[in-house]
Amino acid sequence: MINSGQRAKLRSMAQNLNPIFHIGKNGINENFISDIDTALEAHELIKISVLRNSDMSAKESMEILSQATAAEPVTAIGSKFVIYRRSTRDNVEHIQI
Repeated sequence: MINSGQRAKLRSMAQNLNPIFHIGKNGINENFISDIDTALEAHELIKISVLRNSDMSAKESMEILSQATAAEPVTAIGSKFVIYRRSTRDNVEHIQI
């Protein structure tokens, strides 16, 4: 669990990130969750965009993916959201929060 200070730092770090995944009309499925899990392991902090044709909001999507991948929800603004999970790999330079 991250505290509000850590969340604020992650939010500021995420401002420069581009979304690396987009959620559209197909929504969230097992393959998508697997891809998100892999991306979290590699990058720790990722931004995801929810397209207009999606049936879900950014907040709903953030909650579903956070629970499915054991990630921390960071922020949801408009159609984008950010999640964080510390990598379990030892040879990765971890984000300092």
